[in-house]
Amino acid sequence: MKTWIVFLTLSFLCSISFAADSAERTKIMTEMRSMFGIVPTFMKEFPPEGLPGAWEEFKAIQLSPETALDSKTKELIGLAVSSQIPCRYCVYFHKKAAIFNRAKDSEMKMAIAVAAMTRKWSTYMTGSQQDLGKFKSEIDKMVAHLKNQKQEATMESAKLSDAASAYKDMASNLGHAPEFTKSYAENGIAGAWSEYRDLQMNPKTVLPGKTKDLISLAVSSQIPCDYCVYADTEFAKLNGASMQEIKETIALAGIVRHWSTFLNGLRQDEKAFEKEVDQIFRHLERNKNLAPKKVSSMEN
Repeated sequence: MKTWIVFLTLSFLCSISFAADSAERTKIMTEMRSMFGIVPTFMKEFPPEGLPGAWEEFKAIQLSPETALDSKTKELIGLAVSSQIPCRYCVYFHKKAAIFNRAKDSEMKMAIAVAAMTRKWSTYMTGSQQDLGKFKSEIDKMVAHLKNQKQEATMESAKLSDAASAYKDMASNLGHAPEFTKSYAENGIAGAWSEYRDLQMNPKTVLPGKTKDLISLAVSSQIPCDYCVYADTEFAKLNGASMQEIKETIALAGIVRHWSTFLNGLRQDEKAFEKEVDQIFRHLERNKNLAPKKVSSMEN
């Protein structure tokens, strides 16, 4: 008799829990439909037990206008990370989202180029088995030098022809030629350094230094690359990034990787996915255009 009572009690409690979970899922789906105009297929397919947390995190970081990072920067980070995973689903989504948030074509290309360069240097550092402690001390030395310089005034863009001219140029711009660059293929170091100098360190590109450093940090965080994470964090702080911006950047990298893994495992038809994404951004654009405009005090 007691066994049956326990069984019935447990069954009753489970039914209450199931009803609560079902109500929560319905609430989330309603919220998504209101926000996006549809409920994306990959969200429908996500395990219901994990959906409330995953959706809450996505809203609080990726979608929220209240974050330390502005929406355009977040989408450029998302595009950069997804470009080098690589994830065709995420690239399509984040490119659409970046355009929605008024990112220029040149800014998106710059974000992707920074991602590519980060991946290249991560490959080199890992493959050449650089000593991490020594690498960190060299980064600290570079940061200390750059703190004492007005980068805009000291940045030189001399055309480099060989390894010797590259090392001389590094010393001019960084205070010294980092030891870890000495094991790079000599016939390639001039071009490799020139690209890094003119793209990542150049203060006159379409993206500011802080944004480029945060993009690089997001990419290196999920490779993962201990060398690049350290360097990108220190350079981001040097360029004015707050700890909250750094935390959000790393969280965004994780979110992109999370949904990339699920989407690729799910193997949703790409054309169907793209059609849903197009539908979402048409809905968002309509809602943005319908939003009431603020009346300035001069018009009152």
